[in-house]
Amino acid sequence: MNGMTFEAIAARIAQVCDEAMVVRSENGQPFVRVPAAALPRVAALLRRDPALLCDALMDLTGYDRLKYPGNEASPANDAIAVVYLLFSQQHHHRVMLEVQAPRALCSVPTVSGLWPAALYFEREVFDLLGVQFVGHPSLERILCPDDWVGHPLRKDYLYPAQYHGVPHLREGQHFDGAPRRQGDPEPTPTPAPTKKGHP
Repeated sequence: MNGMTFEAIAARIAQVCDEAMVVRSENGQPFVRVPAAALPRVAALLRRDPALLCDALMDLTGYDRLKYPGNEASPANDAIAVVYLLFSQQHHHRVMLEVQAPRALCSVPTVSGLWPAALYFEREVFDLLGVQFVGHPSLERILCPDDWVGHPLRKDYLYPAQYHGVPHLREGQHFDGAPRRQGDPEPTPTPAPTKKGHP
């Protein structure tokens, strides 16, 4: 069975969410951006509507928009974006959703009740980007240790100089241009190279 076009799916989403906006990524990939508050009803539509039946959550990921250049369709901001890639195994169509959560109040409703795979995807996005998935039954770190401080994929994240007494970098290693952190050793000046045959 042939699936619906992206345009038809986007129009169907717009019927339940006035704020839904069709946006194209830099490589031309279209997606639908919806507010976090509208995600539960949009997700339920995509999962349960017989004409849509997006029963497979192929991926759920996120990225930090801080330092991304803006354009007319997607102005620059410091939000954390959560991206959902959905597929219908019956109709063979797919759609991509994006929700942007403000950095200071970074929460998005969970979709784990509709797609159980989200239980693990959401834990990863929480761990690395700090998104609180409201309603998730066990939102814990999945990659970093439980006592790790901060979220390493945020653009403004500073790695600790050490973790439980173990230096983050080996002796002599450094991040070019990185700000100094508490506990970092004093930088060693690098001698200027000399040309062969000259003192």
